[in-house]
Amino acid sequence: MPRIKSNQRLIAAVAAVLLAAMPAAHAATTVPYDAKLLRLAEVLGSIHYLRNICGEESNQWRDQMEELLAVENPEPLRRARLIASFNRGYRSFDSVYVTCTDQALEAVERYMAEGLALTREINSRYGE
Repeated sequence: MPRIKSNQRLIAAVAAVLLAAMPAAHAATTVPYDAKLLRLAEVLGSIHYLRNICGEESNQWRDQMEELLAVENPEPLRRARLIASFNRGYRSFDSVYVTCTDQALEAVERYMAEGLALTREINSRYGE
């Protein structure tokens, strides 16, 4: 079963510790579309897990997450939140589906539609 790279876990863990240790005045910056971006990251994590148990055997969706991080170039704490959202999406299904089922395939379709809608909304409202 594919797992998130250990260095990504380490980055997320270190950032979480830093976030907890920082005074509120130095909290991570946000952008108007952060909630939607965090949801998109979670959706990508879910799709990554589900597509791989259904035979995809690729890192396409993790690569999409890496691309999102590269484009956003968020500060470390915001980056950690985005990675945590991706991981939450991934983990939300690893205890529910251990093999590909019709329900897993339906979930993939729903999440792909949601991801597309989020991407379009973010781009149309906030894109350059």
